[in-house]
Amino acid sequence: MHDRPVAFRWRYLDASAATIDGPDERFDDQQEAESWFSDVWPELREAGVDAVVLLDGDEEVYGPMSLQDGT
Repeated sequence: MHDRPVAFRWRYLDASAATIDGPDERFDDQQEAESWFSDVWPELREAGVDAVVLLDGDEEVYGPMSLQDGT
C-alpha cells in the first residue's frame, strides 16, 4: 500500500503519438483534472498537442483522446 497521495495529471502527445511537453499540472482527483482540461484544450491544440492521456500516478486512466476531432 502506498503512503503517498497519487496525483492525476495529463500526458501530452503529438501527431505521431510521441510524448511532448505540456503544462505540468497535478490534481487531487479525476474530476478536477477533467475540469481543468475542458478549459484549456483549445490552447493545447494550438500549441501542437494532438492527443492526451489521463494518468493516475503512473497508471493510465484513459486515452489517448484526440484534440483534433472537435467536440
